[in-house]
Amino acid sequence: MTQELRPIGIMVMAYGTPETLEDVEPYYTHIRGGRKPSPAQLADLIDRYQKVGGQTPLYELTRAVADQLRARLETEFPGRYNVYLAMKHWHPFIKDVVPQIAADRLRDVVGVVLAPHYSRYSLEGYRTYTQKALAKIGDPFQFHFVEHWHDHPLFRALIAERIRTALAEFPLAAQGKVTVLFSAHSLPEKIVAQGDPYVEQLRTSAAAIAAQAGLADHRFCFQSAAPTPEPWLGPDIVDYLAALHNEGVEYVLSVPFGFVAEHLEVLWDIDTEARAKARELGITLRRIRMPNADPEFVDVIRAVALEQVPVMAQ
Repeated sequence: MTQELRPIGIMVMAYGTPETLEDVEPYYTHIRGGRKPSPAQLADLIDRYQKVGGQTPLYELTRAVADQLRARLETEFPGRYNVYLAMKHWHPFIKDVVPQIAADRLRDVVGVVLAPHYSRYSLEGYRTYTQKALAKIGDPFQFHFVEHWHDHPLFRALIAERIRTALAEFPLAAQGKVTVLFSAHSLPEKIVAQGDPYVEQLRTSAAAIAAQAGLADHRFCFQSAAPTPEPWLGPDIVDYLAALHNEGVEYVLSVPFGFVAEHLEVLWDIDTEARAKARELGITLRRIRMPNADPEFVDVIRAVALEQVPVMAQ
């Protein structure tokens, strides 16, 4: 008998974002593992969303990536791939999407998180949520999790191109004087002692992208640390801008390559907070265009996903 050829699933995953200001509290509670934030914590987060327009385009951008990937694969390989969208902390939740995939009777599913670098404090949660959902319904399919893709040549080429484009847009007087500043989400400092690969991946990929972009020099920092008593990785971008000012730097290009879309960590932490600090210091701060749902970024995710398709399923 000929074995039934089942489609292969690709689950595109992202962090999630509240759709309205009323959603901020349940969203924040989910991030905190079910513990409600304090009134002060909630007010602070709501205030940030209000100042960036009440919501961010993260959901729409992630859905657009999944939709474009689905359309492209259906054109290239009709009936061969099913693409799903799932979020870690908001709708559609991973726990709700996994049963939908199971109902489609897939044998293998590749999970790709729209975040290039791995840490067990960030990306591992996506795998954990998926495995918990699978366990509840009897593990109906094999889940193949992409742990990282920061070293994929298409990703590095995309960010390098965005850097070159942004540098060319600085005024003529700034040419050759722009400091390129890579940044990524901070995590608790203890991950270093625990041997987490996050920091090394960040520094390695920043150096490789800088070389590909033809930069003689680049800097690296963190952003978006949570307000907790324990120390987080630094220096923070706001503090680092002050250090650059003390060096005489007048022009900075922000490269938040730890993220791929415009959401709160970009719209608030970079475009609002860091930009305000730069103005205060007399620094001209610009940012690269984020990958968002651009066709070049869909190329990256397509390549990352298809390279992980298990041999047995091809």
